[in-house]
Parts: sequence; C-alpha cells; structure tokens
Amino acid sequence: MATPSLPLPEVLAHPAATGVPASLRRAMQQAADTSADTAQGDPPDVIASMLDALAMLGADGDTVAAGMLHTHPQWEATLRPMVERDFPSIAPLLEGQRAAEQVWALHAERHGQAGNEGLRRLLLAIVRDLRVVPILLARQLARMRHAERLPEDERRELAMLTRDIHAPLANRLGIWQLKWELEDLAFRYLEPQTYQQIARLLDEKRGDRERYIEEVKRTLREAMDAQGLKAEIAGRPKHIYSIWKKMQRKNVPIGELYDLRAVRVLVDGLGDCYAALGVVHATWTPIPSEFDDYIARPKRNDYRSLHTAVIGPEGKTLEVQIRTHEMHRQAELGVAAHWKYKESGSQSADAAFDRKIAWMRRLLEGGTEAGREDGSLAGEFDTELVEDRIYVLTPKGEVIDLPAGATPLDFAYHVHTEVGHRCRGAKVDGRIVPLDHKLRSGDRVEIMTAKTGEPRRDWLVVANGFLASSRSRDKVRAWFHKLDRTRNEAAGKELLDKELRRLGLLGADLAPAREKFNLANDGEVYVQVALGDIGPHQVGRALLEHERAAAHAATSAAASTTVTTPPPPRRVPKRSADFTVEGVGNLLVQLARCCQPLPGEPIVGYLTRGRGVSVHRPGCTAFERLAAAQPQRVLPVEWGRAGSGYEVDIEVLALDRKWLLKEVTNLIAQGNAHVMSIRSDVERNGARVRLRLRLRVGDYGQLSTLLGKLASLPGVEHAQRR
Repeated sequence: MATPSLPLPEVLAHPAATGVPASLRRAMQQAADTSADTAQGDPPDVIASMLDALAMLGADGDTVAAGMLHTHPQWEATLRPMVERDFPSIAPLLEGQRAAEQVWALHAERHGQAGNEGLRRLLLAIVRDLRVVPILLARQLARMRHAERLPEDERRELAMLTRDIHAPLANRLGIWQLKWELEDLAFRYLEPQTYQQIARLLDEKRGDRERYIEEVKRTLREAMDAQGLKAEIAGRPKHIYSIWKKMQRKNVPIGELYDLRAVRVLVDGLGDCYAALGVVHATWTPIPSEFDDYIARPKRNDYRSLHTAVIGPEGKTLEVQIRTHEMHRQAELGVAAHWKYKESGSQSADAAFDRKIAWMRRLLEGGTEAGREDGSLAGEFDTELVEDRIYVLTPKGEVIDLPAGATPLDFAYHVHTEVGHRCRGAKVDGRIVPLDHKLRSGDRVEIMTAKTGEPRRDWLVVANGFLASSRSRDKVRAWFHKLDRTRNEAAGKELLDKELRRLGLLGADLAPAREKFNLANDGEVYVQVALGDIGPHQVGRALLEHERAAAHAATSAAASTTVTTPPPPRRVPKRSADFTVEGVGNLLVQLARCCQPLPGEPIVGYLTRGRGVSVHRPGCTAFERLAAAQPQRVLPVEWGRAGSGYEVDIEVLALDRKWLLKEVTNLIAQGNAHVMSIRSDVERNGARVRLRLRLRVGDYGQLSTLLGKLASLPGVEHAQRR
C-alpha cells in the first residue's frame, strides 16, 4: 500500500481530526514534513476512509489520534516518546493496536484454518482498552474499501482476516453499518463469482422491486395517517452476503426470499411501535411464524426492534421492521451509540458511560445467544469472562484456552493426557521455565517430554502450585487411582512423613486427622494423601490445631488450680501487638529462641523473672522443664495480628553441585521470604553439602510451602526446620 507521499495537511483537516489536541496535531504535521520514509503506511484515501468510519462511530479525539498515528509506522515511532509523556490516555490505544498485530500475524500463519474463535478470544484478552476496538474495525473497513488495488494474494488474505475476526466482532457489538459492509466486502473478494451472480440478479429485479416498495410505502403511510401515527417509512437496504446466507440456509433460489422486499418504519415512542404493528397486521395478512419481538426480548448486543412478515400487495411476502428513532440509532451504531455520553462531561454522564463500557465488556465476553440471527461469517463468541481465562499459543500458533493462573503443566494436560504425564520441562517464548510458572495471554508454550514417564504425586499438592486447572488435577488423580492400594499407601506415607518432618510432627498420632476427615485408619489417610484428595499440609494443620487445643486446655487447667500469685512484673513498654496475653496486661512478650514458634502454630506462654512472657511451642523441651518446675507461671497466649515476619532456622541437605546455592536463594526470594544468614558445610566425602539458613517468614503455612519447593529441587535430599 505504498504511496509517493503522505499529504497530511488534507488528512489533518478531516472533520474527525478536529478533536485531536492541537499540540499533537502540530507535532504530527512536523513529523510528516520531516519523515524520510514515506513508502510505508496507509495511503491518504485509506486514512480518510478510516476517519469517516470513526466519525460515524462518534470516536473521541484521543481515539482518532491513536488511529491516525498507527497508520504510519515511522510517524508513530517518532512521536511515541511525546505521546507517552504528554498524552497518557492515547498511549494505551497505540499499545492495544500493536498487541492486535500479534493476532493478525497468527491468523496469517494459520492460512485460513479452523479455530478462529480462539484468535478472537486472544484479541479481547490482550486488548484491554476497549476504545481500541472501533479503531481496529474502522481501519479494516477502510482497507477493504480500497482492496482492489492490492495484489490478489494480499487482497484475499485481508478478506479472510475480515471474515474471521472483524466482521464477527462488529456483529457482536451490534454495529450493523460496519458489520454488513465488512461481510459484503469479504464475500466479494473470497467468492467473486457468487457475489457477482447475486449482484446481477438484484440489478435485474431492481426496477420491479423499487416500484413495489414505493407502492407499499404509499399504502402504509396512508394507513398510519388514518390512525394518527407519525411514522417515517423507508425501504430497507439489501446486503449480498446476507442474501447468500439465507439462500444457503433455506435452500431456495433468490426469487423465493421474502425479505428482498422489505420496509422499515421509524416512530417516536415505544407505544407507537406496537400501534404501528397493529396497523401493519390490519392492512395485510401476517405470517405468524415470521414474527419476532426484539423489544420485549432484546438480543445480547442490545438490538431492539419488531420484525414481522406479511402477505403484501400482489400476494408477495413483505418484511416490515418497526422501531423508534433511538432504537434505530442503536441498531446502526451498536455500543458506539453510547460513547457520546462522555462528551457532555457531567458526572452523571460519566457514570452512565462507565456503565455502558462495563456492559460492553460483558457483551464481548458473553456466550452465544440461542436462536440469534445467523448474520456472521464465522460464528459468535462463547467464552467465559476474559478476566478468568488466559489464551496461550502452541508452537504452531493454535490458541489454547486455560484458567487464569495456569501453568505449563496445565497446558500439557490440555493438549493431551499423555503429554501431561510425560511432561518434564517447558519453554515459554523460547525460554526454559519451571513447571509452576504462571502463564500469561499471548505466551507461546513448548512442552518437553520424556519417552516414557508418569506424573509426580507432588503435582497434586495445591501449595506447590503445579496445577491450577481442576481438569488437570483430575487427570493426575485418575492415573494414581489405577495403582494398587499398597503402592498408594506407601507413597502417601512418604509424602505425609516429609510434611510432618518439616513441621516437627514426625511420629505424631494421626487420630485428629482421621477424625477430621472421617477416615477409619492411618492407611486410609495415606491413600487419600497419595491420591491428592487430601493435601499433606491439611493433615499437618489438623494435627497442629489439635495440639493447640490440647495445650490451651492444659494451661487453663493449670491456671485454675494455682494458689500462688506470681510477683508483679516490672512494667515495661509492650511490643507491637503480635500476641494477646490472656488476663495480664503491660507485659513484655518475646519469642523463645529455643523453639522459635511461628504464627498459626499452637503456643503457650511462660512468665519469666524480669523478662516478661516467653512464648514457646507446647512440645518444647525447655518449656516442659520450666513448666514442670513452676506450673503457676504457665500462661495461655494467642497470636494477635500479623507482624512484619518471624525468624526461623532451616536445614537443606543436598548433593553438592554448581548453581545449588543460587537456586535455593532464588526460590526463597520467589516465595517472598528473606534470608537473614546462611552457612554451608561440606560433608566429609565432599559429595554432599549441608546448608543452614535463618529465614524471615510470615507464618508456618508459608514456611511449609517453601520447604516443599526446596525439597523438590534437583539433588536435594531433605529440607526441614531445625
């Protein structure tokens, strides 16, 4: 689409461009005058045609400016710094158009293959500012209007993109003026012989049809006047693609299509619509099966109108559409009819505009309406909310729909169950990532598989973050369900022991967990853990809650039987309210360094001499010794609001290898924990290394998750609390 020059004075003088900020218009003019490369970009007549469409849609100055800037690559590159600095409301519109180019490129890769619905979903997912949508539609329409100058292959590719993406999008938005023209132009270049055949048939019957419509208009106007109804009556334009679709659907020749003869009646009010319908049915015999009340039941895109068909003059079928002038404006412009709310600048108008934009987002993301008019070339959108989904790409450019938060492992299971089972690594946009990496819309994912393999049980542990999709987890569970009970029980015990060892609960009685989950014996607990129906973290939490309740009961009993009142402590300022000390105020509270309790764990207090209350875990050896000697000093304490973090010591035993320390510290940083100190000791044989770290974490739940991820690193034998 090269042009010798880009005469922007004419383009910038277009009425639609008057809303562009004056300083930006001057900069655009200067950029055009100094541009060395004028061989790229859209020709002036295409830009002017785009501005015509944007003006019809009521686009604001920012939208027009963004549309114009994107028509010339060097022009946009020159002014981008200025736009980002001085016009922050325009920058997202340019970014949205650049993002849309990814979808156009993907469509070109597919060469017209099926699955364009996924590309439309991807487009809506990556174009977050909805003002980009009218720009995309207007520019595509302008290009299609001037496509005859393009080489055949380029013209056909442009028409296929219009058919697959833009026309269905305009249909969903209810912008009929753009929808019909986009569909007709795409049909013209994709099926030129059929298009010309229907056009010739319409031209041959044009004279008779126009004469017939004039007679219908005169008769109907007289009938309306007799009933005192003020109505505007006009013939309805015919669209070649719509005619062809109905010929295909009804399997009839063009002469038997009743709506080739159609009129539209515009009235002032809602009540007048039904009054006009009564006049039409009183004048001619209605066809009951051809009546639709889209006023009482509007379409999903808010289209409202009465549609009826009657046996008109000369016994020929006639279609009549009845609507108010406001409904007609809505039918022609769709959601664009609401964008003018913003122009008034009042607070109530802004609120109305925001409601319409929210409605537009729901519309774009909504499902297909049953029984809607089949007016699109490639079907409708039937997607869940875009905010709850992501759209990623296979190496071949196919779009995969996944839940938000999905990982490469979810992607693998979506492609095929066996691909998921044998997955051992993944690349995103050519970069190797861990299997718990969170994918984003537009990522291109490649799965690396082993020749044979099976899923890992820790994929089912929610805290590990490997699987976000319940569908993927079900596939992993199904694989393990096929194993015999003995293997499941052994594997579940191994998983649970690893978790309990981290929490310092190895060897604890599982009775509280059996009771909580209604299981008969420990073997059932192990099987449920192995199958992923119960997470090892859930079992650990149940045991900790039981210990906490038992410790609380024991300390309450000890406090109720004491006869010695502890001496009043020295009054000192209290720490931040990390703890609540029941029954005693103004006491210094400190964590015991011997057992280092973490928020959420069962805790108990011991009143020291001169150092306030020392907080321990109930099973702490030091606390048990002190409590046995002076039980009257035992106090019940509870965790208060979350503090800034708590220090805890952990130990990691692993094979000594390159990058081990880097991987450990990176994983800790990704888990939002902080390394306070670290010590490394090499074992005697030199093959293993023991890392001792002091971390600052938020609570024991964060610590458990972090220990699980550390234990899953290659070469790590165990990661546990010291």
